[in-house]
Amino acid sequence: MELLFVHGALVRDGAWWWQPTADLLSERTGIRSRAVELPSCGETTSGRPAGGLVADAAALRAALDEVDEAIVVGHSYGGTVIAEAGSHPAVRQLLYVSSYLPDVGQAQGAIMADEPDPVSIGDAGDGTLAVAGYDAASFGARFLQDADESVQRAAWERVTTQTAAAFVTPTSAAGWQGVDSTYLVCTDDRSTTVALQRSHAARATRAVDVPTGHHPFITRPDIVADVVESVLS
Repeated sequence: MELLFVHGALVRDGAWWWQPTADLLSERTGIRSRAVELPSCGETTSGRPAGGLVADAAALRAALDEVDEAIVVGHSYGGTVIAEAGSHPAVRQLLYVSSYLPDVGQAQGAIMADEPDPVSIGDAGDGTLAVAGYDAASFGARFLQDADESVQRAAWERVTTQTAAAFVTPTSAAGWQGVDSTYLVCTDDRSTTVALQRSHAARATRAVDVPTGHHPFITRPDIVADVVESVLS
């Protein structure tokens, strides 16, 4: 059994984001974790964002091809990658964290379009997008208000550009269908509204409310590890 973490949009270095929970799970259960590198964020192309949703889904499928059984964790945009990856025989469980379970034909940008206070994203040129109008402090206040300042700064250092194709490409599959899944609704999330989270959580097998911001696997790894352990049992 291996845990594959699919990180959210406009960041890189998924292993860093997941590490607090990975360490705790390794200590408690021995389960191995790794993060899927997303080409749209430049993680497989020497830092140059390339491809889009389809390429990211192919990266997830390639990682799944290497394991017999996996729990796949989708954070934010990562859930859309899971959907596009379609069904795979290695997937045992899905875990969503403030994420999305889109129907076929939905694009990431459209999912986020009706949010009352959307995250500001601007054109960075060369077919890429970037968060706009943020610095380390404001990014931390929005996405990691429940983390200390050093963690917020480290997170800001991992913000990156991403191809527009990751946001505008409609899904062609719904890989969450027919798979047992758990959704963590982050009730103090300042990035994704609870209402949007609950609309997608309704498509999961079960939902659990957690009193955290957008990144509980950093700020409350104990809660996330508890959920993974319950899935394993």
